[in-house]
Amino acid sequence: MSTPDAQDAADDPAASDDGKDGRDGAAKEAKEAEGAEGSEDREQAQTAWSARRDLIDHSPRTMRFGGDARIGGSAIAGDQHGVSGGQVTGDVIMGTKTEIHQWSISGFSAPSAAASASGEVPQTTLDRLAASFVAADATVEDLLARLRRDRVLVLSGARFTGRRTAALTLLHRLGAAPVHTLDRDTDPGTLAERATAAGETGERPQGRPRGYVLADLATHRGRPLREHHLLAARDRLAAQDAYLVVTVGHTAVLEDVPVAEWHAPPAADVLAAHLRTRVSDEETTAKLLELPDVTEFLSRSHQLREVAAFAQLLGRHAAGEVTEDAVAQFSLISLENQVQEWFEEDEASIHLRDKAFLVALAAFDDGPYALTAELSDLLYRFLQKTQNPVGIPEVPVFGTHIGKRLQLARAERYEDDEHTEWGPVTQQKARFIDDRASLVLLREVWTGHPSARPALISWLRQLADDGRPLVRTRAASTVAVLARTDLPSAMALVIEPWATSNRFRHRLVAVNSLTLAHLIDTPNIPRILDEWSRHEDRRLRWVAVRAYALIGPERPEQALAALRTAARSLYDNLGDRDAFDREMADELREAVALLLLSEAGDTVLAELRTHLDDDRPVHDLTIGGFVSACRRTQDDERYGHPLVLGWYARSVTDRTAGARGVPFLWRAALGDPNTTRYALDVLREWVLIADRSTTTEWALAHLLPTLVTTQAEFQRLGHLLRTMPGEDGAAPPAVAARLLTTLPLR
Repeated sequence: MSTPDAQDAADDPAASDDGKDGRDGAAKEAKEAEGAEGSEDREQAQTAWSARRDLIDHSPRTMRFGGDARIGGSAIAGDQHGVSGGQVTGDVIMGTKTEIHQWSISGFSAPSAAASASGEVPQTTLDRLAASFVAADATVEDLLARLRRDRVLVLSGARFTGRRTAALTLLHRLGAAPVHTLDRDTDPGTLAERATAAGETGERPQGRPRGYVLADLATHRGRPLREHHLLAARDRLAAQDAYLVVTVGHTAVLEDVPVAEWHAPPAADVLAAHLRTRVSDEETTAKLLELPDVTEFLSRSHQLREVAAFAQLLGRHAAGEVTEDAVAQFSLISLENQVQEWFEEDEASIHLRDKAFLVALAAFDDGPYALTAELSDLLYRFLQKTQNPVGIPEVPVFGTHIGKRLQLARAERYEDDEHTEWGPVTQQKARFIDDRASLVLLREVWTGHPSARPALISWLRQLADDGRPLVRTRAASTVAVLARTDLPSAMALVIEPWATSNRFRHRLVAVNSLTLAHLIDTPNIPRILDEWSRHEDRRLRWVAVRAYALIGPERPEQALAALRTAARSLYDNLGDRDAFDREMADELREAVALLLLSEAGDTVLAELRTHLDDDRPVHDLTIGGFVSACRRTQDDERYGHPLVLGWYARSVTDRTAGARGVPFLWRAALGDPNTTRYALDVLREWVLIADRSTTTEWALAHLLPTLVTTQAEFQRLGHLLRTMPGEDGAAPPAVAARLLTTLPLR
């Protein structure tokens, strides 16, 4: 691990080309970001509880961390830690990348220069497409009627929805032969001449019209498709007894041109139609469609070209040529191929700015669209700097089309609430239709395109400095995916520089990165934390303690053992009052509190009781952590039901260990002169809450008698209830007198 001195002298990895791992340069850039703060962290440190709430609210859907707090295995609300982020996420990130055949099924292939050139479509191709074509009868009849009447039809639809197949099938049903394809770069002004010229050569069967298809006509503002272009083409086509179908995307530049909208037919219907052309009997087709892997595939909203290719694979599976595993992996592999296609395309096909948006959407999947677009332009500037270090990065202010961007990304826009520190706020959000896309995309960029790393690292560092919790959390989740893919590089280039930063904000992003990396099954994270918890650098110890509080519920005994060791180290120089690290002591107590309020609460409680009297450091850690946990309320509301009190009430009902453990630690906290005042303050807060909540009053009325086993305990609690004032100096709450009657007389 690099030392702070070495970090100060390092070179920027974005400018180095000597093959070093970039750790020193990463540290230097992180150090420079701290500015004049020097070795002092002047930020207001966020409490562990509040930071955990931000992590819950803003972690991506592929690695949801926790839910609301869980007490003794009983959920208050939310998902259990690790449920959404484990097996599936890990398999997607680390799955074997196996190349499959390129999309070669006619009608579903990606547009290419070769495919767009003029030429005659073989009759066998037309027959095959017609045999597997799927569309509503009414839709087809309407399109055929318009084509017969006007001779030319403009079919508008999204990419990979089968619009070219529909065009060819319409001409086939009209009996057109031969059918010619025209170059997509045909100038709209020459459309009539190009169409008729293409049919001048070759023979035509007696009595059958000619057909022409112009797939994905290229238009722009200086070269739109206008109505008079179609009128001229219609006259020439009528004279030749021919028909023309032009397909365009939703962003094509058209002027007064009537269009027919084309929408992709249901993927299940397309798959069934293709299978029937490849499988000999209906019974086999039905069995194939009922396979769990087929159901899973259809749930992923795959493009029709992928559906057609899947049908081909299923046909081979039915013939015994491919295994079940190949069928199961097809969905993920097709997604990987799509992601590779995005980043292998040159800028003429997919602009660098669009590629930056894809990366940003992977990081901010399911987040506000405006935020994603804003930060994608930031990444775009960093990528431009990588491409041309001496140039000035430029970002067009206008000109982007939301629909086109999301269509390219196979994403959708929707409206939903976003958590903020002021409460839920409705936002326009964007997300990939396939929830695995973000993980696959980040892996591909990090491992398949190393030249993008300097820009990506600079971008992530800037995100870690952002004032918005959502942005910082997504920086952490992105790094977690990179760590799952390549732990050594992610640690050296990103996580360690954050962890050794003097800025609280950076260290917290390091904590969240390690936590989410562990959530998605990245190996060796506990080992890293164990090492850091004993490190001489207090910043690394701080990161380890915060992370233990978050991943500890999975291994509570080991986490508590590490926290006890860290607590003892604080007392090594207790004679030197200036040497005692009170901030670290507070962090350790907060870590214990979070572990108590986790789904492992019963185990944690038992461990705390067992080790309470080991020594003074452990005693202080245990009592301090317990009292801190008692301060937490439902939904963090001022008068919300106390979480520990709710845990106790359920434990009494269920006859679990909390019914004895909670009173035991309460008595220890009230009886310790160092914590008596703090514990009484918490009880005073509980009484004020009970004055507003019958549920809290009943639970407290049951707990208070268990806290009285001696005369001193009776006098202490009795004095509290007799003398405590109301809020803002008001009269004592009426509930205090009622609770006083529950104390057993001594």
